[in-house]
Amino acid sequence: MGNSFGQLFRITTWGESHGGGVGVVIDGCPPRVRLTEADIQPDLDRRRPGQSRIVTPRDEKDTIQILSGTFEGLTLGTPICMWVRNQDARPEAYSEMAQKFRPSHADYTYTEKYGIRNWQGGGRSSARETVGRVAAGALARKILRDSFGVEIVAFVSQVQGIQSCVDLETVRLEDVETNIVRCPDAAAAGQMIELIEKTRKEGDSVGGLVTCVARGVPVGWGEPVFDRLEADLAKAMLSLPASKGFEIGSGFGGIQMKGTEHNDPFRATDGRVRTTTNHSGGVQGGISNGAPIYFRVPFKPVATVMHEQDTVDLAHQNTTLKGRGRHDPCVLPRAVPMVEAMTALVLLDHALRHQAQCHSIS
Repeated sequence: MGNSFGQLFRITTWGESHGGGVGVVIDGCPPRVRLTEADIQPDLDRRRPGQSRIVTPRDEKDTIQILSGTFEGLTLGTPICMWVRNQDARPEAYSEMAQKFRPSHADYTYTEKYGIRNWQGGGRSSARETVGRVAAGALARKILRDSFGVEIVAFVSQVQGIQSCVDLETVRLEDVETNIVRCPDAAAAGQMIELIEKTRKEGDSVGGLVTCVARGVPVGWGEPVFDRLEADLAKAMLSLPASKGFEIGSGFGGIQMKGTEHNDPFRATDGRVRTTTNHSGGVQGGISNGAPIYFRVPFKPVATVMHEQDTVDLAHQNTTLKGRGRHDPCVLPRAVPMVEAMTALVLLDHALRHQAQCHSIS
């Protein structure tokens, strides 16, 4: 049913937007990893609604609770279940959507596929499903940092036509968190916030780009052919609500370069091999090469807008629908921890697979 992700470090998310709660089951976490709710909560705080004036005002505290898989603050190596209770659900705001399909939402496709759908906030198609991903990603990020020295930082790099200028080599989480739009370029951030606020007042929405960099990834993570590291990252990013693409390294811009310009020359220093440029984005042949991994993910404007739009009803009769409920005018600030979480899940899964494959059996 498409609710699970990963091979060795595998997660299954569960719950609906306006149901009792949402959460995740993690299988394959190594034992004796220090883990408490305090390790998970900061990333959920960055994802939660109601955190600033440019996101949805839905007032969810998203307080995480670990139900299984730990003992005395350490993981047991058994399945870990974590959940968040829904406390500010208002399903009545969606009553009209019970009979009408929202434009550019999953309402129509879910109904045609399953013959039933949860119309209260979109059910599983809601971005609220990502609570479980972010919780699992926080654990994966902790293991990557503590055991492998890997650092993951994502940030908003563009909102509509407003672009930022950020050094991927040095950008830090602290820089990203200096403002509510999560863009470490202060000048661009101010313009982005102004645009989002203006768009919200107009009852509309805007999209943009999230850029992510993973530093400290060693050589060798990733598999040939179908399980290439960038392929798994692409699937992870395209599984996020509202994402519309994936671009690693030079991406689409690379088509304007010649091979002599685009190739990343190798250089050995004190027995350590590195590339002098990084147009590949840290991955070659589907395997990490030791350089920082960086990529970009475009997110579309939020589909719910407070304007009358053409649609059809359950009987496939033409009608109109105006957006209701509480929605983000721009998903980007809350998408940043989602992108980081999915990156961490992919990297940790490949780290464990690399260990399992490349360590000889005595």
